[in-house]
Amino acid sequence: MVQLTINGTASQIDADPDMPLLWALRDELKLTGTKFGCGLAQCGACTVHVDGVPVRSCQTFLGDVEGTEVTTIEGADGAAMAALQAAWVELDVPQCGYCQSGQLMSAAALLSETPNPSDEDIDAAMDGNICRCATYARIRKAIHRAAETMEA
Repeated sequence: MVQLTINGTASQIDADPDMPLLWALRDELKLTGTKFGCGLAQCGACTVHVDGVPVRSCQTFLGDVEGTEVTTIEGADGAAMAALQAAWVELDVPQCGYCQSGQLMSAAALLSETPNPSDEDIDAAMDGNICRCATYARIRKAIHRAAETMEA
């Protein structure tokens, strides 16, 4: 039994501690907003926050996050996420949308740490978040727009 807090709710998951967090979220808890992409922590589709830090849940084991606070796209909130979601819609960022939960989770962590990021800050924070549709320019623009919104 692994105990942790998921999206603000204390949870006990009866699963092998060596199970990837991604599968515990999707299969055990039915939180399917976090996506499986590559399974190698290379694409970013499975990004969640563990104690506020973005991690790739496909290569993070359930036992390694015992006692932590895990936030998925379903539980993500706050000023940064609200501004990002509004910018994503305003600028029509997603195309197929598959990677977007991971993109948003990485972008929210960036804006929480760096409220007015440069292009270089964005590129560094978003490195490893792959978009099959190549909407990188719209993602960057939306992050800048969200930062402006938060500043106003």
